[in-house]
Amino acid sequence: MKFRRLYAVLIKEFRQMRRDRMTLAMIIGIPIMQLILFGYAINLNLRHLPAAIADEAGTSASRQLIMDMLATGVIEPVADARTPEQLMELLRRGEISVGVAIPYDYERRLATGDEAVQIMVDGSDTVVQSAAAQLAQMPVVAPPPENNTSLPDRQDSIPLPRRSISIVSFYNPQRVSAINIVPGLIGIILTMTMVMFTAVAIVRERERGNMELLIATPVSSAELMVGKVLPYGLVGLVQTSLILLLGTWLFSVPIRGSLVDVYIAALLLIVANLAMGLLISTRAQSQFQAMQMTFFVFLPSILLSGFMFPFDGMPKAAQWLAEILPLTHFLRLIRGVMLRGAGIFELWLELVALLVFIVVMMTLAILRFRKRLD
Repeated sequence: MKFRRLYAVLIKEFRQMRRDRMTLAMIIGIPIMQLILFGYAINLNLRHLPAAIADEAGTSASRQLIMDMLATGVIEPVADARTPEQLMELLRRGEISVGVAIPYDYERRLATGDEAVQIMVDGSDTVVQSAAAQLAQMPVVAPPPENNTSLPDRQDSIPLPRRSISIVSFYNPQRVSAINIVPGLIGIILTMTMVMFTAVAIVRERERGNMELLIATPVSSAELMVGKVLPYGLVGLVQTSLILLLGTWLFSVPIRGSLVDVYIAALLLIVANLAMGLLISTRAQSQFQAMQMTFFVFLPSILLSGFMFPFDGMPKAAQWLAEILPLTHFLRLIRGVMLRGAGIFELWLELVALLVFIVVMMTLAILRFRKRLD
């Protein structure tokens, strides 16, 4: 082994890495991205869960309880409700994660030691259940018997047993992890495969020499893009069916909503990911570079979408970034339909977000693609 030849090869590799901007971005960008995401955006200590409070009692004691709950920072009212039935409807539509029901005879229940407050939790997310359980640990106080209609004095208040507050978990009361994970896995697998398949589509045509043949055909850019998307769309639907079959057979994952709604949500995610993959394909110069760019998309998607880590625990900046990702909206759709039995058009905001993403990505991909070799 000659040192000069070895040195020449080393210099050649370093120069090649310096010229390859994507490799340089991987070397510097991946550690920075992981450090920021895990250190700043990922937070398992949930706060400000979207909630609604139905205070049927309307007394000073019930208002004091509400103030104490809000002071914990665990919940944040985002909707109005007057009855437990309205709380259930808000939970089903995914507008809130926690509902607090205070009955009209709240003070009598406190005096007798019965269950006085019911906290309804969206059990489709097991992390939310754990965070909401903190509210059940609050020491409930009752006003002194001689003046139970005025605001209780803390020195005269009587702490009551913790069983005065009960947690009721809906949609996954046994806290089975598979019920929460399997619907999300549909999105993860479709994101990984669909983006990867189409990210190398145009690049592969160039590397195999097929681009010359395409240039000679009357096929337009839009026709070529749509023609490449459709076969992979069918592949994505097959993957969705396979996951649903195995999920229901092996893990007894329920499908409480319409199966048609499930496939509509999956199809929207498939098209969104295919459009994003095509845009990557028009930018990449090689299949390896396309795979590198796919990784930059997949890593934030899996970490920020709410699949692995709770969405409500992220800072606002990370939540804004997550709202751009199609997987974030798909998870809300699929969990709402499969686990809560919501109709897909009740979650119309997520539908609109996915449709806008599809239009933007597909338009950019068509505009960037040129039937040229350069």
